Amino acid sequence: MLGNRKVFVDTCIVIEYLKDNLSLQKSNCYINHIVLMELYIGAKNKQDLKEIKSKLQGFKLLQTNQEIINLSTQIIEHFSLSHNAKIQDAIIASTCLINSLPIATYNIKDFRYIPNLEIVG
Repeated sequence: MLGNRKVFVDTCIVIEYLKDNLSLQKSNCYINHIVLMELYIGAKNKQDLKEIKSKLQGFKLLQTNQEIINLSTQIIEHFSLSHNAKIQDAIIASTCLINSLPIATYNIKDFRYIPNLEIVG
C-alpha cells in the first residue's frame, strides 16, 4: 500500500494490519501514543492486548512534545466548531506536521481540513 515511504499510520490502518488485511513495512511506519491507546482500548482481553503489542514491534513511536500540544491546541481552536475537530485527531495531525510525515488513513474526513497535512488515503 505505502511502499518504501515513511508515513504516520492512523489507527484505522493499523487495525487492518492487525487483522492481516493489509501489509505494511513496519520500519517506515510511525505511530504515537494516541494510536497506541486507541488500539489498547480495543483489545477484547489480555491475550488480545499481548498480540497487539507483539505485532506493533517495529513500528516507530513518536513522542508528544510541547510543540505538538501547542499546534494541537491551535487546530482545536480553529476547527472544533467548523469541522468538529477531535482532540485525538488534532494531536495525530500535529504529530504528522511537526515530524514532516504524511498520514495514511481511511478516515480522510477527520483530517482533510487541516492545512499542509498530506493525506495518503
